[in-house]
Amino acid sequence: MQKQFLLFLLRWLLNSFSLWVAASLLTGVEYDPGEVLLTFLLAGVVLTIINAVIRPILLILSLPAIVLSLGLFMLIVNGVLIWLVGLIVPGLEISFWESIIAGIIVSVLNFVFTLLVDYDWESSKRKGKR
Repeated sequence: MQKQFLLFLLRWLLNSFSLWVAASLLTGVEYDPGEVLLTFLLAGVVLTIINAVIRPILLILSLPAIVLSLGLFMLIVNGVLIWLVGLIVPGLEISFWESIIAGIIVSVLNFVFTLLVDYDWESSKRKGKR
């Protein structure tokens, strides 16, 4: 249970940071500069929950489009999830097309962070076995 909670916290912080990076890089994302930390921490937890609850349902429903497009429709799915975060979180506004690009940025950053975290855990497991 403790490991799952730590993974949730890590995913939350990674999503918050990735959303902040995407918002900083894109010009169409608007947020209150006075409350950046609060806005993106809230957006990160909302994205983490949406990814856990809504994303699997959306993936199953859009599976034919994903297969027909050879996976490119995943960009749209990720964009829809980011767009939903923009609708839910007060103080964060993002257009649909900007959310597609933000979804790409968030996906790439989360992929890199996940590789780094998995690599560290695997190396620490090996050290513990010796």
